[in-house]
Amino acid sequence: MFGLGFLVNDMAFDLKSAIASIAPTLGTMLLGPFGGTAITALESAFGLSPGSGQDGITQVMQSGSMTPDIIANVRAADQKHQEILAQQNIDLKKMNADYNLAMVQADVADRQGARTLQTSTKSIVVPTLAFVIVGSFVAMTASTLAGLSHIDSALAGTLVGYLSAKCEQVIAFYFGSSKSSQSKDEMLYNSTPTNQGDNK
Repeated sequence: MFGLGFLVNDMAFDLKSAIASIAPTLGTMLLGPFGGTAITALESAFGLSPGSGQDGITQVMQSGSMTPDIIANVRAADQKHQEILAQQNIDLKKMNADYNLAMVQADVADRQGARTLQTSTKSIVVPTLAFVIVGSFVAMTASTLAGLSHIDSALAGTLVGYLSAKCEQVIAFYFGSSKSSQSKDEMLYNSTPTNQGDNK
């Protein structure tokens, strides 16, 4: 275990933040359209086979298998990509903000399209699925808390977590999501240059 051993027992392990702590350029690349390029560079630096992806990199970091050589390789790859981006005059943060803003807008448009289709067709499929999902979530949560569920506790927790995520999607479909709007506003602000001083 070297340097990043404190991450091993972190239940909320965030690969992007962990990489950014030793390789800020690659960590930032992971947040946008250059994510695939960053993963490929990290696979090589970690000595992993192509296609290992985030899971392979995360496994090495969480297992405490980071060595001085791996860290040196990651930092060297980070320096290389920083130089390439500078040579190409690429504003990585702005590109990431523009990319993520486009993703949020696409998500909002997709949800709005689904709502419009539901309104025009009056299909009972969506309300029925919503009722089943929410009902299942309430029933599973209640039975688990009351100790009435005979399902293994780990499995019950997984099911509750899964149904909880689906319930959030149902709520977002019917009532909208303030998170998407907030994210869009933040990324729009970051992607737009701020004028300093008064325009003359």
